[in-house]
Amino acid sequence: MIQSMTGYGKAEAQLSAGKLTFEIRTLNGKSADVTIKTPLFPKDREMEVRKRLAESLTRGTIDLYASWEPNAGSASRSLDMTAITNHFYEVKGIAQSTGVSLMGNLDPLPSAVLLSALLRLPDAVKESKTDVITEEEWPLVSAAVDKAISQVNAFRDREGAVLYDDVTGRVRTILGIYDEIERLEGERIITVREKLQKNLTDLWAKVDPSRFEQEMIFYLEKLDINEEKVRLREHCRYFLEIIDTDPHPGKKLGFIIQEMGREINTTGSKANHAGIQQLVVRAKDELEKVREQSMNIL
Repeated sequence: MIQSMTGYGKAEAQLSAGKLTFEIRTLNGKSADVTIKTPLFPKDREMEVRKRLAESLTRGTIDLYASWEPNAGSASRSLDMTAITNHFYEVKGIAQSTGVSLMGNLDPLPSAVLLSALLRLPDAVKESKTDVITEEEWPLVSAAVDKAISQVNAFRDREGAVLYDDVTGRVRTILGIYDEIERLEGERIITVREKLQKNLTDLWAKVDPSRFEQEMIFYLEKLDINEEKVRLREHCRYFLEIIDTDPHPGKKLGFIIQEMGREINTTGSKANHAGIQQLVVRAKDELEKVREQSMNIL
């Protein structure tokens, strides 16, 4: 069964210092375009994860996100005295330029309020930088990445089943449209003959019946769409065969769709019949929807 290139997977790794959560999102693409949007991986492990994503997910735009949630009390924090001091002198400079006193002579409240405000600034507290992922806990992290990849593939399988039903149904609809076109061909020949005879009558022209039949044969040969019908049906058959047998048929289906489009366009240019032209428009509409959907088939 085919897969969609759209997918999503999520998994968690519970480490000694906290919880690491992975999310993988995939969209359609011409090749495996992998982006790891986190600084948490050790440099020597990032290439390993990138390779695993490309091999397991084959093709598409692949983004991996990771978020870290430390255990309560496990984060090592301290005051950043340099930042606090710099902010204090900035405030002091503003106070001097505006004539505002920072330290009350009788009431210690202004200095306490200032200190409290400085401590609430975002950069007043700093966290010590330690490696979130240690070598000892890497197997837990690796297993979580594999689980997220597995969920992406399961998502792709479900989406692929929907795509399969849609595109194969539309290809069979195109085959049905060509059956209708074939039923109108006899009427088309009569219509073309009557039209030519009327034009000759309007011109008061006398025509040799045998010569007229010869010209009719030559004219109808130019309008013959039998080859287009045969090739179109063969392309449709090949489309249905490839989608059932190739595990990753997306690129091949794109080439087959191009060939189907050529035959449908040629049929339209030769139609010379209102009913057939309408059927050709329907076939083009169905093929365009197949084209759009096939762009997301892996």
